[in-house]
Parts: sequence; C-alpha cells; structure tokens
Amino acid sequence: MKILFVNKFLYPRGGAETYFLKIGEELTRRGHEVEYFGMYDEKNTVGNALHLATTNMDFHNAGPEKLLYPFRILYSFEAKRKLKQVIGQFQPDLIHFNNINFQLTPSVICAGAECGVPMVQTVHDVQMLCPNHMMMEFNSKKLCEACMGQKSKWPCVKKRCIHGSLPKSLIGAVEGTLYECNHVYDKIDRFICPSAFLEEKLLTVPRFRGKTVMLHNFLSRVAAAAPAEKGDYVLYFGRLSEEKGIDRILEACKLLPDIPFVIAGSGPMEDLCKNCTLPNVKYVGFQTGKALEDLVAGALFTLHLSIWYENCPLALLESQSLGTPVLCNRIGGIPELVEEGRTGILNDTFTPAAYAEKIRALYADKPLLAEMSAHCIQKKDRMMTLERYCDQLLALYGDVLKNA
Repeated sequence: MKILFVNKFLYPRGGAETYFLKIGEELTRRGHEVEYFGMYDEKNTVGNALHLATTNMDFHNAGPEKLLYPFRILYSFEAKRKLKQVIGQFQPDLIHFNNINFQLTPSVICAGAECGVPMVQTVHDVQMLCPNHMMMEFNSKKLCEACMGQKSKWPCVKKRCIHGSLPKSLIGAVEGTLYECNHVYDKIDRFICPSAFLEEKLLTVPRFRGKTVMLHNFLSRVAAAAPAEKGDYVLYFGRLSEEKGIDRILEACKLLPDIPFVIAGSGPMEDLCKNCTLPNVKYVGFQTGKALEDLVAGALFTLHLSIWYENCPLALLESQSLGTPVLCNRIGGIPELVEEGRTGILNDTFTPAAYAEKIRALYADKPLLAEMSAHCIQKKDRMMTLERYCDQLLALYGDVLKNA
C-alpha cells in the first residue's frame, strides 16, 4: 500500500509529529511505501521524492513577507498545488492528514479530493470545533464551547480568544467560518479520534456522524523496567505552558516547602521555571531518551494538571508504563487513561490550593504509591503499542479503500 502522510511540521516537534513519524517508520518496516508532505524546515527528517514542501512561515519573523500570512493561513494555493504534484508522482492509495491548519490549511484536503484519493485524518485537538484549538477563553481561562457546531465563529473575535489579539482572533474566526461553510471536512472519509471524549465532541456536529473511530494513542517507545527503588521527588514533565497548568503547579509547590519537585520540559513558560527560586523545585530542562525514562521511572508520581480539554497525552501514558502513578485533572480525555486509585488519582478542583492538598496526601501515602506503581507495571502489557496500533490502522485503511 502507498500512504502519503500530510502534516505541517515534518520533524519531531510534538505529540502529533511523534505520532505520524512513528507510524510511518512502522509501516515502512512492514513493506508499505510511505511519503510525506508539509512545510519546509531545515530540521525536517522526512519528505517526498519530488522534494516538495510549502514555504516556511515563521510567525515570529518580522520581515515584509509576514504581511501575506493572514491570506496564506486561510487558504494556501501553494500547498494545494504542490500536494497535487506529489500525489501525481507518488500515486498514493490513501492520504493520512494530521495537523494541517495555518501553515498548510485545509486546501490540502481539496487537493486530495480533486485527485480522487481516499482520505483519513487524525484529530489531534479540537481545532475543527474551536478557532483557538483549545475551547478556552484566552483571558479568563474558562472552558468555552460557544463556537462548537456554529457556522459563525464570531465569539472568538468578541472574546479575543487567540492570544488576546483582535486581528489574530478575527483571522481565526474567518478561517473557522470559511471551512464550516464550504464543507471541506465532508471530503474526509474517516476521522481518527485519540479519545472517546473528543469523538463525543465531534459527534455533536452532524457532518462527523458515521465517520469517526476512536483509537487511543500508542506508547511512542517500549519502556524499560521500573527501578527497584523510587527517588524522593514529584515530577512534572512536558510542555511548559499555561494550558498545561505549569504556573498553578509552581504555586502549589510554594505551598509544599517540604516536598521536593522536579520539572522537565520546554515551552513558552520556560523562563518561569528557569527563574524559579523555590528551594524545593529543581528545573532540569528538556529531557529525552534514557535520561527522561530514568527521571520518570524514579518519580514517586507525576503531575498532569492541564486546565484545557486535553485529548490523549503521551506523557501520562509513558508515566504509567514506567511504573509511575499519575495525579491528573479530571478533564477532556484524561479520565479514560486513569484507573482511579490503581494507576492514578483524579482531581476536580483546578486551583493551587487543591493541587497542594492532593499532592500532600499522596506524597504521604507511601503504601498506596507502591501499590499503584505495581498496578501501573501490570497495566503496561495491556497498553496500546505501536505494533497493535498499526494493525488496527491498516484495518481501518483497508475498510476506507473498500468503501471508496
């Protein structure tokens, strides 16, 4: 089978990129032909035979070309034209879309449809329902579903939901309204949802009904056995951003001076962690590979305290696979991944004081932590692996092709 993966970034940048790059590697190993299309970047690790990619758009660039970005992120004629060239040369049996908005735009879906190629898309976030991808008001940080299923995305402008900026919010609202009204997503044959929560949200919109399938994400790597002894620290690892709750986590750390914390990761709030002067907080920067595995496996438990509709966070799965229980907010798809009291604890109040209370109680209960760690290790054999995921994915591909 020939599969063409389309994603705006073509290098290991985040969860979505880890997802499709790992799948591409596994499908290639199984003898399938795989090519990729996305935006040019010197960090790209994959591509296509024609070496075609869209022009790089750096939203932090202050050059004159930035004046064209509002038009390019609404509908990219360049992406559509180049993708049709790649399709013509590669002749894929199926196109698998991932994150395409802004840098590529859904114009690439039009390219696939015009070439008559069956298409599936993995829905990594709620972008199809909400212009700011988060279903959260930017200023108040309150969850918001005002735009969901609506043709007009005017609430995004009214609330300035994209970075608090009126121009950015207007562009996002226009983009959402454009693709809501031109029915571009109707051209996709099947939507892969990494959580039942996200599938449920999609199914509130009639166009998605009968087109969804739920597949939890796979572990991106086979975890080593957990160490014989745990360290004496609580760990947060992942993106350092407001929606992930890192600022609230640091406030909770301040309320718990006798509990050691380790923070690992990078992101827009990295400076807040670097400059943290709390004596019980150690920031170790961005970690990968064996160093990250050891850090996670040695923690008493890890924190996953997102305040937005998290979908299926890989960090949470990796923590459990390494024998480390999790403390999580009950939001989005997170509760689907946690066996309450066995592999983790769920929290319902998203404040530093509530976090501190939960952390203090869990840190003090070493017998419960040991019991949950054992349950996590037992659960690892039941968790989705890349191999199992690709078995199900190929079956889905086959079903789509049969009905095309």
